Amino acid sequence: KTDFINFVNDQEWKSIEPVSSWFGPSSLLMSSMSALFQLSMWIRHGHGYLTENLGIPVWGSYAVFGLATLFSGLILGLVSEAFG
Repeated sequence: KTDFINFVNDQEWKSIEPVSSWFGPSSLLMSSMSALFQLSMWIRHGHGYLTENLGIPVWGSYAVFGLATLFSGLILGLVSEAFG
């Protein structure tokens, strides 16, 4: 806490370069990273639900997510072909 107060009082913050807009919290790059992190957390919770609550074996959960990935890729391919 003391270091932070000294940092502010001594105005050391003026010597620090601002973050580039490319790496800013609202940039496309950081928004995409946030979305990927949220997706990974959703997959983790889904895996836990399938294995712990429903009693599906771990390999079964992997198979469910593998098939979901396959079918979502097929659907995205069909949609892009139909509208592209």
